[in-house]
Amino acid sequence: MESPAEAIGALIAGGFACVYCVVLAFAILVGTAGTVVWIWMLVDCLTKESDQGNTKITWVLVIALTHVIGALIYLIVRRPQRKRELGR
Repeated sequence: MESPAEAIGALIAGGFACVYCVVLAFAILVGTAGTVVWIWMLVDCLTKESDQGNTKITWVLVIALTHVIGALIYLIVRRPQRKRELGR
């Protein structure tokens, strides 16, 4: 039979394992969502951005090289502006 100290130690260790699993699941979820947004914005930029000037290549480079941060900047800043200018 285990002592009360061993039982408490096992309970604490089990709690840390549970917290670790939740943190890991959250990290996987956030990483997957970020990658989906990144791909979505890259495809959106490649298919709907104007071919005139350097706008398309600039935004593709920003999105490709900065991953999620660039994709979010494009989503928040450029995409609404593009929709107002080009209607697509």
